[in-house]
Amino acid sequence: MTDAAPPPVRQLRLVVEAEDYEAAVAFFRDALGLPEQAAFSGEGDARVVILDAGRATLEIANPAQKRMIDEVEVGRQVAPRIRVAFEVDDARAATGRLLEAGAEEVAPPTVTPWQSLNSRLDAPAGLQITLFEELRTLEERSELDGFGTDGA
Repeated sequence: MTDAAPPPVRQLRLVVEAEDYEAAVAFFRDALGLPEQAAFSGEGDARVVILDAGRATLEIANPAQKRMIDEVEVGRQVAPRIRVAFEVDDARAATGRLLEAGAEEVAPPTVTPWQSLNSRLDAPAGLQITLFEELRTLEERSELDGFGTDGA
């Protein structure tokens, strides 16, 4: 048995500039609950916090798919080119918690055709985010129309 080669990329780190650093940290670390992995400071009040967001994926969608997701989640075209999505255990509760923490609701939790419960929020640091809760297993969803891989 041979050891598999390590993956060429070990981590996806999304770096976001936040004018109101304190509000962004409070929102993502304290309200959303992303654990603090590390924090650094430097000259001129330079500060950064690295928050653990669990497993990372890079979702690449063509323009038609982006439009379709906006239509399903929000009912109109609203998303910028980059939107951050967080999988949570309870999308309704997490949405409520983040609204209380200062997010603005773009769309309430909505069941999607791919069987997740998704809400859309405008969050600190100029990010539009989706909270999603999977309602079925990957195996169950793989049997739905339109769900598969580009290779299959």
